[in-house]
Amino acid sequence: MTDMTVEDSAADRLESALSGRIDPSSVDAIATLAHQVPAPELTRLVHTSTPLQSAVLFRVLDKDRALTVFENLTPGYQAELVQNLREPEVADIVEGLDPDDRAELFGELPANVARRLMSGLDAEEREMTTAVLGYPKSAIGRYMSPEVLSLHDDWTAAEAMEVVRARIDGPETVYLLPVVGPGRVLLGVISLRNLIAAEPSTPLSEMVRESITTHALTNRETASREFLSHRLIAMPVVDEEERLVGILTMDDVLDIVDEEDAEDIARSSGSEPLDRSYLSSTIFRLVKSRIVWLLVLAVSAILTVQVLEVYEDRLDKVVILALFIPLLTGTGGNTGNQAATTVTRALAVGEVRIRDLGKVIWRELRVGALLGAVLGLLGFVVASLVYGVAIGLVIGLTLLSVCIMAATVGGLMPIIAKRVGADPAVFSNPFISTFCDATGLIIYFSIATAVLGLS
Repeated sequence: MTDMTVEDSAADRLESALSGRIDPSSVDAIATLAHQVPAPELTRLVHTSTPLQSAVLFRVLDKDRALTVFENLTPGYQAELVQNLREPEVADIVEGLDPDDRAELFGELPANVARRLMSGLDAEEREMTTAVLGYPKSAIGRYMSPEVLSLHDDWTAAEAMEVVRARIDGPETVYLLPVVGPGRVLLGVISLRNLIAAEPSTPLSEMVRESITTHALTNRETASREFLSHRLIAMPVVDEEERLVGILTMDDVLDIVDEEDAEDIARSSGSEPLDRSYLSSTIFRLVKSRIVWLLVLAVSAILTVQVLEVYEDRLDKVVILALFIPLLTGTGGNTGNQAATTVTRALAVGEVRIRDLGKVIWRELRVGALLGAVLGLLGFVVASLVYGVAIGLVIGLTLLSVCIMAATVGGLMPIIAKRVGADPAVFSNPFISTFCDATGLIIYFSIATAVLGLS
């Protein structure tokens, strides 16, 4: 408890020192405090501080701690730090990164800065980094580690263990060892546990087992979701000729999934994901992340106003209909969003594919009918007791119809988005709510016109 209190106190004092005036004396104090703060807290401070404060903090760290903190930052923060520090200060740190992490950083930097840092790497590191940079940003090859400890199928367990001991410090992981044949064609994998337990004279060809692999050009989210669904610790990455080109590890997969989930959550609520933490983002960045979506939704909401204008004469005749508009539009929007969220997640984890469109529509139509029957019956009873059977019938039938429509549309939209190459999360809350509002009102007034005999 005492150690934790000291660490927390040092972190608080360091945060206060960074937020104050930066001069030579304060830099000395920052350096003293930084040595007392654990690396995870330093990473948090870099994330929540301004670019200037982050650069000052980074300058006072020793090389090993600086590398640890730098590796835990997202590529966007890394790029910002590099541009706020002198290049010689970060050259050693960039050299210490894994090739896939280095490629992500270079993808965020201005081309001239990336070229200068690349030229400072040794030939082997430069070659591996260039190989990773050759893949599109959306491909899993951009996030794999090209530094793989691979074994040959004609080796014995003893020969393989000798290679593992000699090269154990280089690769990102050695817990799963790919086995290759001529031309680096992947034959399968062997776990380190099985290799250690094997008789020294056992040929690797007798130990190798089939492996779940991914193609280097596979979409990064698709490959990552598959990785997690199979509960892997590592996954070999191959090219079109099934040759081993890299390996995907758990830390890279978690980073990709976290980024994709954050993007989906932001877009489903009608905003763009922030590239910095909330507290360190400027007001302009916060406004920029939200304003476009608000403008789009404001324009689309005009549809609802136009529908109300069309049916204005019906409202004048039966004013009581206006009281139920919030209930009906809210029910439609919520039902559609529930269906869209469920299907979007199913798409993300591979439970639903584009070819399952018909199955999804049929399933959501039945779900919407059951939900609508329950809500419609309740609405009919309550509205009938208060406003009469005719109004109760209008409300009950509208709730039934709106739930069927909203659930079907909500399940349909994410699959259509996936089919046309858009982000399914975009079609969640904002657009589906607006669509269901306008369509729900048309259904409502159409039913009211038929049941109440309005014209």
